[in-house]
Amino acid sequence: MLTQAKSGMGKTAIFVLAILNKLDEKSEPLSCLILGHTRELAYQIKREFDRFSKYIKVKSEVVYGGENIQKNIKYINENKPQILVGTPGRVLALLRGKYISLDKLKYFILDECDKLLDQVGQNY
Repeated sequence: MLTQAKSGMGKTAIFVLAILNKLDEKSEPLSCLILGHTRELAYQIKREFDRFSKYIKVKSEVVYGGENIQKNIKYINENKPQILVGTPGRVLALLRGKYISLDKLKYFILDECDKLLDQVGQNY
């Protein structure tokens, strides 16, 4: 599905609520991966998951560059979040290091995919 709307129209809330409607505490770890093009966007998405999952036992985590990767690895190993939100570089580092696996992935979201794809074109 592709969604396009003006800023402030609630796109993030829509996909967060849709994911939370599908997942519960029995869901496999890393059932959902969301990529955002900046740390700020990834953190904002994670806050939305925290806000909307207040009464739902679903674990989520945010990972991005500039933070200690060992802290991310420890949290992921100990807490086994169902939802991982991150920036492409950090998620790729976790994948390359085999600290996360996408074997159980059911949902993959690229938030602001136009900006993500622009960055890919510039970096590679």
